[in-house]
Amino acid sequence: MTTAPTAGPGTTGPAGRTPRRRAVVVLVGIATLALLTDLLTKHLALQLLDDRAPVRLLGGAVYLTLTRNSGAAWSIGADHTWVFPLITIGVVGWISWMAVRLRSLPWAVSLGLVLGGALGNLADRIFRAPGHFVGHVVDMVSLFDPYGQVWPVFNLADSCLVSGVLLAVLLELTGRQRDGRRVGAKGDTDTAPTDATRTAAPTGPAAAAPTAADAEPRERA
Repeated sequence: MTTAPTAGPGTTGPAGRTPRRRAVVVLVGIATLALLTDLLTKHLALQLLDDRAPVRLLGGAVYLTLTRNSGAAWSIGADHTWVFPLITIGVVGWISWMAVRLRSLPWAVSLGLVLGGALGNLADRIFRAPGHFVGHVVDMVSLFDPYGQVWPVFNLADSCLVSGVLLAVLLELTGRQRDGRRVGAKGDTDTAPTDATRTAAPTGPAAAAPTAADAEPRERA
């Protein structure tokens, strides 16, 4: 008697779909939470920081100051705002393609952070002034200077993007694959043993029945 084999990380059976379903749920949940939190913080910044002097926090380590950025960090590409929505749409498409083989929860967190941050800034580009696909991103956090002279003024979406990318780099350096495998230092992959590669030991009456090899010495005795 043998047990039915269960699907491994790379299979498409019901058991194999469970890790993927769990990872996709985590990805979507993280992305949704990041997006909603980013939209909320931007709404509060527009309501509370508009026409107000920068708010000093943590002894000047952090300042809350409302800015609108038409470009990237340090206003890079400010004259080509339309490019950024196209890049973001490409990132969203790439993450959607990656989700097809996603089995790793750490990778789901990483991609969810990147997706949520990208969508947060994409919403600004599409829906905020001065127009569709050329909107300015709302930023409100400045480090060590009230006007972003030390570090570019950023928002929660930027923080999610950077955190997700850093986590992805860490996962790559430690050999963790998006399909749940782990690559060793010599390039070999470690996968958990599955029931498809082994059979269960017989139980019940079958376990007590002697085999032909066992019976032959007894007959000769």
